[in-house]
Amino acid sequence: MTDVLARPWALWLLPLALLPLFSGLTRRRAYPSLAGAPADPLSRLVSGAIRLAGAFAVAATILALAGPRSGGGSVTRVGEGAETALLIDRSASMNDTFAGAEPSGGEESKAQAARHVLQDYLRRRPHDRFGVIGFSTSPMPMLPMTGDVEAAAAAVAAIDRPGLAYTDIGRGLAAALSLLEGEARDARVLLLVSDGAAVIDPKVQDRLRMAIARSPVNLYWLFLRTANAPGLHDLPKAGADTPQAMPERHLDLFFKSLGVPYRAFEVENPGAVEAAVAAIGRLETRPVVYQERLPVRDETGRALAVALTCVLLLLGAKLAETDLARTARAAPGARTRRPETAA
Repeated sequence: MTDVLARPWALWLLPLALLPLFSGLTRRRAYPSLAGAPADPLSRLVSGAIRLAGAFAVAATILALAGPRSGGGSVTRVGEGAETALLIDRSASMNDTFAGAEPSGGEESKAQAARHVLQDYLRRRPHDRFGVIGFSTSPMPMLPMTGDVEAAAAAVAAIDRPGLAYTDIGRGLAAALSLLEGEARDARVLLLVSDGAAVIDPKVQDRLRMAIARSPVNLYWLFLRTANAPGLHDLPKAGADTPQAMPERHLDLFFKSLGVPYRAFEVENPGAVEAAVAAIGRLETRPVVYQERLPVRDETGRALAVALTCVLLLLGAKLAETDLARTARAAPGARTRRPETAA
């Protein structure tokens, strides 16, 4: 546990907490002498407690002003699994079924099928860490790398919302790779979930190659193929083997040229999606050592509660004060001096 202060400069005010110890908080009265009065330990104890309550009230108020925090930092954990960046296509075509039509009746869209399977996959891997990036016309960061599986499942739940028309897969890949920088070197996984591809500019390809050279990953592509759409292994027609004509084939070739472990799963129905994700899960099981960030808790409320308690004690002591001289004058049978009259 790490204890920190948001405003440590406020601690310079702590000497003010000594003032109640040297100056009384109750009303003072002058008496000729108390030498003949018997010892009163209870009164001394009460007087000391009142002074201490005043000191604690001031000290706790200053501490609350300093903004105490507890927790935070990080702890090293060891698990079995992987550090996985999920890169999920959010283009409009993901809202269609595998037949390439709008869902009707009990049909699922490709995004819905992927959502159910991925959420189940996340919950079966409690020791993994996940980050989520969506992409269409631009990358959409949805969740940084975290060990909170429920948070990752909630981010994945948003993938079946209506998407946009265009796909910029190059920038999406760059964003997903940035999530994995600094993570466990032997357990980095990039899982691309998409029903198609687009042309990646050669300059972007070069940047992706350099990024993967710095931080190698295990790369998987879950290709949700629409019926009658070109497949990854379809032979091109004469003169049509270009990235513009066959973007999926050329993206597959680009991935194969990166020099990292790569596997593509070409699926054409929800059942095949589940089988492909299960296969990825079997491939990615290795010891993982990672740093988990601990939450920071604001302790200002506790300091203010101590200050309030002490102030209430002081208020009670103040209300219990008695003016002995006034009480003596008001007592029944008290002698009063009559004014003298002239003879």
